Amino acid sequence: MDRPTHIEDYLVQLHSGQWFGWSDSKNKIYANLIIHDNSKDKPTEQQCINGLAQLQSDYDDAKTKSTNDKASGKQKLKDLGLNDDEIKALTGA
Repeated sequence: MDRPTHIEDYLVQLHSGQWFGWSDSKNKIYANLIIHDNSKDKPTEQQCINGLAQLQSDYDDAKTKSTNDKASGKQKLKDLGLNDDEIKALTGA
């Protein structure tokens, strides 16, 4: 999954199905957001901004954790006496 970059990334996680769309599909901005499903409320622009920011933060945190876990795992293997070639053979990296 790529890093979320657009409010659409937030909107698709709110509800299943095609509950929203754009009045201008080439200009996907909040002002062009339309709701197709009357049972769903239109989120505010600020909710969309905050939701996207949270998705980006979660993505960044997960990527940092993965990088840190990889480095920690390699160090633990080195501490057990494995050399870089052995670690690469085991992990592929």
